[in-house]
Amino acid sequence: MPAYDSALHWFRRDLRDDDNASLYHALKSAQRVHCVFVFDREILDKLGDRADRRVEFIRESVAELQASLRARGGDLLVLHDTARTAIPALARRLAVDAVFANGDYEPGALERDAAVGKTLEANGRRMHLAKDQVVFEKDEVLTQAGKPYTVFTPYKNAWLAKIQAEPFYLEAYPVASHARALAPGAAQAPMPSLEEMGFEGTGIAQLGIPTGMSGARATLADFARRIERYAEARDFPDVKGVSYLSVHNRFGTVSIRELARMAAKRKGVGPATWLSELIWRDFYFQILWHYPGVVDSAFRTAYDDIEWPDDAALFAAWCEARTGFPLVDAAMRQLNRTGYMHNRLRMVTASFLAKDLLVDWRRGERYFAQKLNDFDLAANNGGWQWAASTGCDAQPYFRIFNPTSQSVKFDPRGAFIRRYVPELARVPDAFIHEPAKMAASDQEAAGCVIGRDYPAPVVDHAVQRLKALALYKRG
Repeated sequence: MPAYDSALHWFRRDLRDDDNASLYHALKSAQRVHCVFVFDREILDKLGDRADRRVEFIRESVAELQASLRARGGDLLVLHDTARTAIPALARRLAVDAVFANGDYEPGALERDAAVGKTLEANGRRMHLAKDQVVFEKDEVLTQAGKPYTVFTPYKNAWLAKIQAEPFYLEAYPVASHARALAPGAAQAPMPSLEEMGFEGTGIAQLGIPTGMSGARATLADFARRIERYAEARDFPDVKGVSYLSVHNRFGTVSIRELARMAAKRKGVGPATWLSELIWRDFYFQILWHYPGVVDSAFRTAYDDIEWPDDAALFAAWCEARTGFPLVDAAMRQLNRTGYMHNRLRMVTASFLAKDLLVDWRRGERYFAQKLNDFDLAANNGGWQWAASTGCDAQPYFRIFNPTSQSVKFDPRGAFIRRYVPELARVPDAFIHEPAKMAASDQEAAGCVIGRDYPAPVVDHAVQRLKALALYKRG
């Protein structure tokens, strides 16, 4: 017998109606389950760009989710409101006994959920939070001393051992078997448009960004055919070597358990390497949970004393893709134009900002947070602190990527560079990574005069490397 007469499931970053932990628990626990998604003004009103691709991605995914729930006999109420007040008000209006949602680990989300839970409790209702966006959360993977891991490899080994011993952690939640509890929709206002919410279309379909559960399924099916060569192909931005699933992971249009199951059941280096990437994701979530101070400070607090030169002109050159380092500029143009950046290039551009331009890594982290379609606080913070050598298990500060060497190694023929920096299209292969080294006559012949058609390098890497080493030693 269900514990509740009626319940409300609150969709957040879990935009799917299959293998959804909280939705499953709600359907099992209540005779009728209403569903809601809130375009939270507390979040949206802070976005500076009215043409934010993420808002369009979410809206398209929510529209598909609503249609899918209706096909199952239920519905999805979609609000544009402040979630911390709208959810308790809706629970009261629907007279539900409890609210179910999948948990979040970001400090702002934790504070919001605590406030919602407190209001619900004061009104005689309960709030249930499930684990859904990670395989293991909080204290589920600890050292033998009962402490959180701060080094990835032993965490990964413990993660894999736990899965091997208890494979049920990867099992799917069979939502369909309980779908009869979904409550049909009542008369409601149509889903708010982008314009009604103060945003504008971004043309994500034209950018080739598939949305919703169907987009996630198609992307996963495509990657499943390529995963065996993931290990050798993932570092080359001009090759279709990565999964392109990060935005679906971020907004939950696919289940993390499904992704981990797919990787874990396959043999070979490719699937194992990709599974490691998923484990890194869990690792950074548990770091954020145990050490929320990383949001604003270095994990290695000694590096908070670094006196970054923070040259505003150099930061602007980095943001605007005019550093004179072709691979860095191509990567930043990819980000600015599409909201996506290849993972190898995230490391290269982050290292370049911190260790070549000597700009505080937090400024770059915030810029990525504004631009990335798949922005996730835990992973973005972890990745930036890794590159800047300020985080847990980060690369040592004296390991400094040479942007030219990285370019030669991972875009050897300059195909990626030429795609995003077309002014270099006719530059010979011998100079594509350092076009400023061309003779004046060669520049004219290539239609790329340095300083006119493409900028000269804004810094000398060899000089900046020594400055970075001195800066970190003082810090």
